[in-house]
Amino acid sequence: MTTQTSLKKLFSIGLLALACGALPSHAVEVGGIKIDDATTVAGKPLQLNGAGIRTKVIFKVYAMGLYLSDKKATPAEVLALAGPKRVTIVMMREVASDELAKTFIAGLNKNSSAAEQAKISDQTQKFEKAFTSIPVAKKGDVITLDWVPGTGTVSQYNGKPLGEPLADAAFYNALLRIWLGENPVDDALKPALLGAK
Repeated sequence: MTTQTSLKKLFSIGLLALACGALPSHAVEVGGIKIDDATTVAGKPLQLNGAGIRTKVIFKVYAMGLYLSDKKATPAEVLALAGPKRVTIVMMREVASDELAKTFIAGLNKNSSAAEQAKISDQTQKFEKAFTSIPVAKKGDVITLDWVPGTGTVSQYNGKPLGEPLADAAFYNALLRIWLGENPVDDALKPALLGAK
């Protein structure tokens, strides 16, 4: 009897494990766009720190998620955090790639000192050139900007590499300041990425 009861319990646990394994991964919805609540970069699991929408005037440009190894609530904590990081951008409207690149660079420059801009100027130019190689960013397209320790900033467009890795951590932090700096491109997006409710 005891063996049969044990077998029944094991069977029930097995069924529960199978059911849990079959469940879809959780996602956060922002503006109708689903942003996964977890991802993996360089073999390390990351969790969604926050997500929101980049709005320009009245137009929704893209949905965005920030992934970190640990939840952080301030820009300083995010920038100081060691290990892999990811920014995921899902386009919500069509934008010419050169226009998208220019807005990224403008945001980067607005949140970096002249000395910081000079230090990363080569990487900034390579980043801009990589983005302008795409004719147009279409609705639903996905851009990921990863920080991979030992490799650098790794950009992907719909899962395909975009340009070469950019080695300097200062460049990745300058990218993050586009959204988290003193002069963010969107005042409502910054607190959303920092997990504010």
